Amino acid sequence: MFMGARSVSPHHCPGPFMLFAPQVVSGSRHEPGYCAFYDECGRNPSVGGSLIPPIVPCLNYSPARVLGPEHYQELKKVCPMLDRGEGQTTACCSVKQLKSLERSLMMSKALLNRCPSCADNFGHFHCISTCSPNQSVTINVTRTANITSQGTVREAVVAYQAYLSTSFADKAFDSCKSVRIPSTGGLAIGTMCGRYGSALCTPQRWYDFQGDSSNGLAPLDIDFRLIPEGVTGAVPAGIVPYNGTALGCNEKTPTGGEVCSCQDCQASCPVLPPPPALPAPFTIGGVDGYLVICATLLGFLILAFLLFLKVKGEVNNWNDETERLIHPSEVTCIDRNSLVAQEFLGSWFQAWGTLIASHPFKVLLASAVVVGAFATGLMYIELTTDPVQLWSAPDSRARKEKDMHDKYFDPFFRTNQLILTAPGRPSYIYDSLIFGKQNFSGIISKDLILELLKLQTRIQFWSDDLNRTASLKDVCFAPLNPSNPSLTDCAVNSLPQYFQNSVDNINKKVNMTKLGVTKEVDWKDHFIYCVNSPLSFKDITDLKMSCMADYGAPVFPFLAVGGYESKSNYTNAEALILTFSLNNYPRENVKFNIAMEWEQRFLDILKEYQMSPGNPFTFAYMAERSLEDEINRTTAEDIPIFMISYAVIFVYISVALGEYTSFSRILVDSKFLVGLGGILVVGCSVLASMGFYAWIGIPSSLIILQVVPFLVLAVGADNIFIFVLEYQRDARRPNEKREEQIGRVLGNVAPSMLLCSVSESVCFFLGALSTMPAVRSFALYAALAVVLDFVLQMTAFVALLSLDCKRQDRNRCEVVCCITVKTPAPSKPNEGFLLPIMRKYYAPVLLHPVTRVIVMVVFITMLMSSIYLMLHVTVGLDQELAMPKGSYMLEYFKYLYAYFEVGVPTYFVTTKGFDFSKVMGMNAVCSSVGCDPFSLTQKIQYASEYPQRSYLAVPANSWVDDFIDWLNPGSGCCRLYTEGPDEGKFCNATSKRCGKCMEKPDNGVLRPNVTQFNRFLPDFLGNRPDLNVRTNIHIQTDILSHTDKYSHKDIKFATRFMAYHTALTTSREFTAALKTARELAHNITLTMRKINDTPPDFEVFPYTVTYVFYEQYLTIVSEGVFIISLCLLPTFVVCCLLLGMDVRSGTLNLLTIIMITVDTVGVMTLWGIDYNAVALINLVTAVGISVEFVSHMTRSFALSIQPTHIERAKEATATMGSAVFAGVAMTNLPGIVVLAFAKAQLIQIFFFRLNLVITLLGLAHGLIFLPVLLSYFGPGINKAVLLRIQQAKGQLRELSSNSLPVYDNMTFENQ
Repeated sequence: MFMGARSVSPHHCPGPFMLFAPQVVSGSRHEPGYCAFYDECGRNPSVGGSLIPPIVPCLNYSPARVLGPEHYQELKKVCPMLDRGEGQTTACCSVKQLKSLERSLMMSKALLNRCPSCADNFGHFHCISTCSPNQSVTINVTRTANITSQGTVREAVVAYQAYLSTSFADKAFDSCKSVRIPSTGGLAIGTMCGRYGSALCTPQRWYDFQGDSSNGLAPLDIDFRLIPEGVTGAVPAGIVPYNGTALGCNEKTPTGGEVCSCQDCQASCPVLPPPPALPAPFTIGGVDGYLVICATLLGFLILAFLLFLKVKGEVNNWNDETERLIHPSEVTCIDRNSLVAQEFLGSWFQAWGTLIASHPFKVLLASAVVVGAFATGLMYIELTTDPVQLWSAPDSRARKEKDMHDKYFDPFFRTNQLILTAPGRPSYIYDSLIFGKQNFSGIISKDLILELLKLQTRIQFWSDDLNRTASLKDVCFAPLNPSNPSLTDCAVNSLPQYFQNSVDNINKKVNMTKLGVTKEVDWKDHFIYCVNSPLSFKDITDLKMSCMADYGAPVFPFLAVGGYESKSNYTNAEALILTFSLNNYPRENVKFNIAMEWEQRFLDILKEYQMSPGNPFTFAYMAERSLEDEINRTTAEDIPIFMISYAVIFVYISVALGEYTSFSRILVDSKFLVGLGGILVVGCSVLASMGFYAWIGIPSSLIILQVVPFLVLAVGADNIFIFVLEYQRDARRPNEKREEQIGRVLGNVAPSMLLCSVSESVCFFLGALSTMPAVRSFALYAALAVVLDFVLQMTAFVALLSLDCKRQDRNRCEVVCCITVKTPAPSKPNEGFLLPIMRKYYAPVLLHPVTRVIVMVVFITMLMSSIYLMLHVTVGLDQELAMPKGSYMLEYFKYLYAYFEVGVPTYFVTTKGFDFSKVMGMNAVCSSVGCDPFSLTQKIQYASEYPQRSYLAVPANSWVDDFIDWLNPGSGCCRLYTEGPDEGKFCNATSKRCGKCMEKPDNGVLRPNVTQFNRFLPDFLGNRPDLNVRTNIHIQTDILSHTDKYSHKDIKFATRFMAYHTALTTSREFTAALKTARELAHNITLTMRKINDTPPDFEVFPYTVTYVFYEQYLTIVSEGVFIISLCLLPTFVVCCLLLGMDVRSGTLNLLTIIMITVDTVGVMTLWGIDYNAVALINLVTAVGISVEFVSHMTRSFALSIQPTHIERAKEATATMGSAVFAGVAMTNLPGIVVLAFAKAQLIQIFFFRLNLVITLLGLAHGLIFLPVLLSYFGPGINKAVLLRIQQAKGQLRELSSNSLPVYDNMTFENQ
């Protein structure tokens, strides 16, 4: 007579009785071979509300009885350890007692049958205390009562002491302490140790709870005395503590039961080596190895450079090729090709520019028509806002696995969550009759629970789609009644669910007597019990309430409360958690709109409630739609910031392009309309690009709307400045028309513009090879926009400049063209403000011998430092960075990280093809007795034992284990009608006309055959969990989810096994969790493929809702290197080709762009900018902008005919450097600074910070490092150009150098 677990149905057998005063027994006799009690006297009058009839034995000191055949067979079945052979076996229990004992053992063993030796040990001592022939020497009767039954008064035993050795008790406890309940993932011992749960359970507490008559199963009070060996002082005379043999969980039972599985018995586990230690940091001599390598390379490069200076000296800088005549034989093929390329491009663009400038209105009209035709595609534009579609490629592994999961099962439900705290509420002590003194935090109080329940039921709204009031039941995830759910079917997890969301249950209280003490028990006692036994359908108090949620599932404590210190300390939780789960409908489904409305109403109510004066909580909340909503909201709010940024750039361009020779000519010489035209050209190129891709069905995104105009403006403004400044610095030749001058100037600068535009567009087109949709679409849109921008600059902008020049020639004011100014234009070309400064001051200082050495050393040091920093850049994007400052989601993330004890659930999904109906198939996935020690669930269990490495906090439960337990006759779940018209059909567990489905085998390893598997599985799936049926509610959604997908013929179906990750907080942890889960799943796949008839394409893969976002970080480093390398390639190839196969210029051009990119990543590490897809987009942009900083300068140097490298570097720095500074750096910087005021952290970090870094580094490398680099290593003078000049001088001395199809070169000596 004992206590077992509390969750199996009672079988009441009431009988009449009368209670007389209980009597204390003294002077008990203890002799071997004698009984202390025998047979049944009736119901214990002091025990009420028991799950089984509390039948107690009669006091009867008498010799043990020799058992007859029937009696012997019953004893042999129930207590085989007492079997001494037929005719030789004596016992102290009647047949009735044996049958009652069998029923009791069956109820408790239902939880322990997974481990036969544990179940054997559990029943062992109860058999000894009830039936042993030496009963009187192991127990001491302490209290009796006179019971009248059927007219007979007998003295019944209602309390006794049971003595057993600690060695037996300890070994029995050890065999059971790890036995799991698959449906909950918890330990069976937790339901059999009362208030202590599994964490604090000990052998003494385990036995104490078994002997407590208030536990609902023990018919009388048993005071278990655990006596260490050799101790006799605490033992009454004649008593000998029982010291039989308890089985280890890794031992077979005498009846043939197999050893317990590894998951239930650590001793049964194969000896596995611990996970290999994490790789030690790479060190050399105890110092960071990468630092040592970078420092060594730095020293080597500086030493090599200084050696180069010593060997070469200044030889290259004083080769004055212009002072001697060049013989045609000296001209190399490369020089000749370069000249031919420049002459061809220059003459072609000159003719083109002259043509366009001569017909400006026709060109503008044609340009407008073409742009309009492209832009009409905007009517069909699709903006992608779904983060999954933005950042996860349709053919990526994560997307395929998500699609496969959603195909076989329902999509991952939509989560709407509320985390509440009450910081000002003091904690208090509750002295529980059952659980003793317990400390309760302030938030675990009745008034707050009722307030939460009230808040929980407020959400309803009018739905136009339904034409009626909609509520939670219209969209909720209802696993047990998905077709027609009521509110009580909805999956809502919260603390009030321990009371089935019933105010009456929360208010319920009752007086209860325990060990002679009567006290009131209420909601607090029920809560303490339920958080330790969430799967119980009936608590151990006289409240007799279920712990299961009203929708039929258990509410695990980590889903109801948070912020507790340990698993046994739930009453000290600092937060309440409320989670609504909604169905994740496809976006085209009308119910998707209703779900979105419900979530919006949920958010609105919480915002209102948060502001209400009577709100007792401090809380944070989120809806499934929140992340996307907040990103879209902040994007819309930051549009004015971008508009201001563009306006600042426009004002700068308009002002900077003006000549301003005198105050009276300001309105004439200003370039307001030209600047506006340049902005419109950029805008039109972006609109045309977007329209074109909308025509062909490539969706856009908000990041394209934000970044592409900014990029094209930076690129386009540079070309505008180069063109306009070159025109302003040029003097019209005699008899030359304005249109011809514009064409000639265009012929000089357009090849440089072409070089940059082709490099950038090819760079972006190659960037479209990225697998990430957002990066690919950005690259496509940017590439076409750059191409169209160049085309419009060569057409519409040339036409605009032609019209503006005509206006300026006529001294007409801008905007008000009817007004003319009498002040004549200056006769000399205007060099502006910047060119003279850079020529007279900046270039000479920069190219001073000492400065040049310092610059090289500093930039080499920057490069090596950045390489070191680049190796330590953080990869990922923490989700809170996607939120704007002040967003309620930031507070939610803060609460989430502070109070959640476990992370997201993750499923290990098995694809179709595996045969679960065969014994080998079941053994390959289950974890109970007889299962493969390396089964699917067992391997997940091994991994969860190292949560810091596997990121698994809770091992997977298994529907196979639940199915086997459900079939076990001891569970009483699977039963068949034994009579009547339904004979042989499945019946529920409450019917009395039914028998068991299967017999339990002697070895304890129950497995259905294929026929039984297919026959009973549908019944198992349809058997709703209740007091009689303990299965996991989620099992019903773990087998193809949709019941119409399963049939008897489809035995090789897809299934899933749910585990839980640890609480993951950073993108690095999310990524590592995905990686380790995939490694584990792959290992399981290889093992399961070894099972006969398993197809080679069968696979196990992990899935959770976050994997599609974090998969990119597994490959983003290699993909980023690949994409950027592809982008760098055209900068080299195009530069070489357009400069006539000038490999040296192309190499120096490429080297400088690489240095800018590497230094950018290094500064990202210093400034806390993580490397992710958004950063990759900006790095691709950095390559494009770097081309503008570098390529113009490289081409200018290569085509210069100044006598020395230094003079050529000075000329390039002054003439082209001033244009680059004004056109690229000063165009970008004002607009970038404005972005610092954006609300979105993504914009502040990845657009303000990163673009500021890119611009400043591009400026530094383009205007500081590159001129110095060219002065040392730049190509020599193009002798083909020099020969052509010398020949021209010999033929026509009167021609000026301006007639050459190159820049109008100026030497510093002539100034």
